Amino acid sequence: MTYSASRIALSLDDVQALLTDPRPQSRADVARKVAIGLDQSPLSEAERKLALDILRAMAKDAESRVRQAIAETMKSSDALPHDVAMALAKDEESAVSAPVLRESRVLTDEDLISVLADGHGDKQIAIAGRADVSEAVSAAVVRTGNAAAVTTLVENTGARIDEAAFSEALDRYAEFETIKSGMVMRAALPSTIAERLVALVSDKLKLELVSRHPVSPETAADVLYAAREQATVGILPGANSDLPALVRQLRNKGRLTASLILRAICIGDIRFFEEAIAQLAGTSPAKASLLIHDAGPLGLKAIFQKANLSPVFFPAFRVAIDVYKDIELTAGPDARERFERQMIERILTQYQDMEVGDLDYLLGKLNQAHAA
Repeated sequence: MTYSASRIALSLDDVQALLTDPRPQSRADVARKVAIGLDQSPLSEAERKLALDILRAMAKDAESRVRQAIAETMKSSDALPHDVAMALAKDEESAVSAPVLRESRVLTDEDLISVLADGHGDKQIAIAGRADVSEAVSAAVVRTGNAAAVTTLVENTGARIDEAAFSEALDRYAEFETIKSGMVMRAALPSTIAERLVALVSDKLKLELVSRHPVSPETAADVLYAAREQATVGILPGANSDLPALVRQLRNKGRLTASLILRAICIGDIRFFEEAIAQLAGTSPAKASLLIHDAGPLGLKAIFQKANLSPVFFPAFRVAIDVYKDIELTAGPDARERFERQMIERILTQYQDMEVGDLDYLLGKLNQAHAA
């Protein structure tokens, strides 16, 4: 049996093989030949009718490789009849349905949305990855509850997603890093969505976000300011020998802020905390340490006021010192991360309106209160 790209050239032998050959591969070969003929050959009306009849019969073949042969051959063909396209799209075998769902232009938005509603995960992913996804189909993908499909959607440069769909995606899938990352990396985002993402993504993605998308000047400044503070805190563990000089330099440059000092105690760096408070209060580190660790309620408050730090930060400082005494900073590769997580969780319990367990979120709120 030979294939022809210029003419379907079905012979009586082909038809007989199609009807009687028990071998699935033979039927698949004929199905592929018919599909190529429909797609590429100039056919007479009689030939086209015969080819379509055979194609429809093959689309119902019990052997999946026969149906797959049609799907793979005609997935991007405008000659694929709509009823056959839908039959393939509804096929239970992903190898049959996925090529058509991913590439067929014969399927309408209504067709795609109906397939999405069937709840088949692989089909939902295939639709989300189409080269052109309308806003209506994108919204339907978001509603599936399939995080893998939504990840594919937001990473798909050919997907048009409106603000409402982005917002619903964040409502439903805010815990999925792949979805948030996919949003950040898109070419364009509504400014309202970019602003929401700032409080939900990692530090690295925050910087990516403000560089790619429109956010308010205040938000961009907060993100960049937090990044600089994080970089400063990152060098503290190795700066013990030059700590007084480092603190003095930060103070002279106006960077020895309450939020930076709170960051230090949140990673367990009590020496930086004591040195910073001492220099701001104009006293010795030894005296500052006695007041900071005073078992009563007066010592920390007194030196905090003398250091001329904003009172909106004091509750967080009070909790941080109490928690520092309760939580042991143990050894281990992730000890600091565990310590910081426990510290932040305990501090955030003091602020009932703060539900995001993120230090930058907490510090942003405290800085806003300080500015007000």
